[in-house]
Order: sequence, then structure tokens, then C-alpha cells
Amino acid sequence: MDAIVNLLNSRQMLLSIFVAIAVVATILSLGMPLLQTDSFAKRMKSVSTERERIRQRERERLAARQSISLRQEPKAYMKQVVESFSLSKWLGTEKAKSQLAMAGYRGPQAEIGFLFFRLVVPIVLFVAAMFYIVVLDDSDWPLLIKFGGAIFASYVGIKAPELFLKNTTSKRQVSMRRSFPDAMDLLLICVESGMSIEHAFRKVSQEIGVQSVPLAEEFTLATAELAYLPDRRQAFENLGARTGVESIQQISTVLIQAEKYGTPLGTALRVVAQESREARMSMAEKKAHSLPPKLTVPMILFFLPVLFAVIITPAIIQVMAIP
Repeated sequence: MDAIVNLLNSRQMLLSIFVAIAVVATILSLGMPLLQTDSFAKRMKSVSTERERIRQRERERLAARQSISLRQEPKAYMKQVVESFSLSKWLGTEKAKSQLAMAGYRGPQAEIGFLFFRLVVPIVLFVAAMFYIVVLDDSDWPLLIKFGGAIFASYVGIKAPELFLKNTTSKRQVSMRRSFPDAMDLLLICVESGMSIEHAFRKVSQEIGVQSVPLAEEFTLATAELAYLPDRRQAFENLGARTGVESIQQISTVLIQAEKYGTPLGTALRVVAQESREARMSMAEKKAHSLPPKLTVPMILFFLPVLFAVIITPAIIQVMAIP
């Protein structure tokens, strides 16, 4: 026992024990991180990979949509009909061209298709109405009223392409209004990080395509126009004119003023982003406030009769059961 105590009290033995402990601690410190699996890092890596996959898919879909809408050549028979009857002179208007651009239809195919259908649809509806009146209809209505119905069908055919463009434009504008505040936040971050407005538009168009493909398409077109147009102001004006959205027209004006006077963009973009968010919130509140008046008629027609039947029917049964 004394020998063991003397051995433990010796400096050489204590030094050897300390060295051994230090070596074991060093090996454990270096080896434990290699043996442990970082589940959090794996999860973050999988999330990042999935996010890049989603972005790539949205970019491919956006590129495919742009290739269809911007590079499609006019069909031969439509072009021949439009050129033969000179439809662009008496059916084509500047308002129709702006409506086509706002609806997302660009290029020669869009204008030729619009003029072709504006000529063909009234004729088809008039012929169909006359066939129904002459062959299928056996009513004793006056011939003048029947002919007036055919004329009305032709008028509906004239307005049908315009209504289609109006509906498509409305859907695109709703999509752009919903995603515009987020796009402004991204644009503000890009501009304040030192990017030029062209690179900022390109980056935002790549990121915002997940929420709104029309807005990403418009930003991509604005980037292309900034690259080849001699006047950058014209590119900003075209962006506001193509969309028809008040917030985008406002940011176009801000960009034009910044381009002309050299004012900083950060503060202006932050104000526009805040105003667009407030406008989106006020629109949602407006829809919520308009809901009770819209529910009045359905409640009167469908809810109150059932309620009266449930309340009055037991009383009627009891009265009828009395001898």
C-alpha cells in the first residue's frame, strides 16, 4: 500500500496521468464531431435543395410561357384572312392593342388572332342564330323579332373577344396586385445591396415567379427593354402601360424621376411598398365589408323560408291534430 501511495505521489507518475488524460481528451474532441450526424444541417440542406428545385421548375415554366406568348408565329390562314380583308384598318384600334398587351398577348400572332376572331365569331353566331330560327324554331314569333335576335347574336360575337380580353386582364391584374408588395420588398433589398435596377428586375423576376407568373413576366420584359431601348424612361413607361396596375404605374413614375433627377431609390421604394401593402389590406377590408349586403338576398331566399317552415310546421301539425 505504501508503494502504491509513493507511486501516486511521484511527479513522473502524475505527469504521465495528466499526459494520458490530455491525449484521450484530444482524441475525443477531434473524433466525436466526425462520429456524430448533424441532423439539423441535413434538414437545412434538404430544404435548400428543394427550394432550388422549385425555383428551377418555376423558371422553366415561366420560360416556356414566354416562348409561347412572345415567339409564336401567326398562323397562315389567319394572316391571309386578315390581310385579304384589311382588318387592321377597320377593326384594329390602339385600344385593342393596349388591351392585348395588358392581357399578356404580344407579338403579331396576338393582333392577327384578335382581328380574325373579331371577324369570324359574329358571322358564326349570326349563321347559327339564323339556322336555329329557320330550321329548328317552330314558334309563332314575328319574323322581325327573330331577325333581331340574330342581329343581337352577331353583336354578342363582336363583343365576345373584348370581354375575353377584359376577363384575362382582370385576372392578371389581381395576381400582380397580390404579389406586388412582396416584389417591392425584394426590389428594395436588391437596390440597397448595390445592384443596378436591371439586375434587380432580373433577380426579382426569378424569385417572384412562384407567386405571380404575370408579374415575373412583366419584370423580365422590362429588363429586356432596359437592355436594348435607347431611352430607359420609355422602358419604365411601357411597364406601367402594359400592366395597368396603379402601384406598378406609381413605381414606374418613381423610377423615371430617379433616372432623371438622380434621387435615391431606397426611400421611394420603401414608401411604395408600404402603400401597396396598405392598398392590398384596404381592398381585403372592402371585400369583407361588402359581404353582408351580398348575403342579404341569399338569406331571404334560402334561409328564412326554411326557418319559418321549421318554426311553423310543428304548430300547424298540433292544430290539425286537435279534433
